Amino acid sequence: MMNKLLIIGASGHGKVVADIALKANKWESIAFLDDDTNVKTSIGLDVIGTSSDVSKYINEYEIFIGIGNNVTRRRMHRMLETLGASIPVLVHPNAIIGEQVQIETGAVIMAGVVINSCTKIGKGSIINTGSTVDHDNKIGDFVHISPGAHLAGTVEVGAGSWLGIGCIVNNNLNITRECKTGAGSVVVKNLTEPGVYVGIPVRRIK
Repeated sequence: MMNKLLIIGASGHGKVVADIALKANKWESIAFLDDDTNVKTSIGLDVIGTSSDVSKYINEYEIFIGIGNNVTRRRMHRMLETLGASIPVLVHPNAIIGEQVQIETGAVIMAGVVINSCTKIGKGSIINTGSTVDHDNKIGDFVHISPGAHLAGTVEVGAGSWLGIGCIVNNNLNITRECKTGAGSVVVKNLTEPGVYVGIPVRRIK
């Protein structure tokens, strides 16, 4: 088992990812790759190259994508899979994970999160600080559940969707792929078309 971790992206989201990795106390060495060549360190960890260097480290490091943008994260995750990289799951020690929860590679579960039983979290997804995902949810690949969002039971969120800060989703609803909901929005019916949704209750604006 590899005892080194390489995080792609040394700015905001990457810093939080690195903090979780440090708290996991699993890796002897943690470093970053970042495309800003002026950045040499981040939260006390070295930046040892750019994202184009990743293939050099495939056999030595587990590799995690610390980039918040869903589209970029998906593209890079697929590249890592093609290269045969070892991609871990990161779970903050203060998160609460229920029984029979499935978390796919490249997903990160942040501080204060509660995920209840029989929920599936797709690959490369972000379950951000203080959010809750109740029982029997299906969160697709490369989804971002923002800080303080709350999903009731038996909710399905399609791939590439982004639920804004403080978003609330009622139980037994489906949100299709590539949806974005605004901060504080409330979802009370299925969202069947990709797009941007805001308000209480949400309405599609584009």
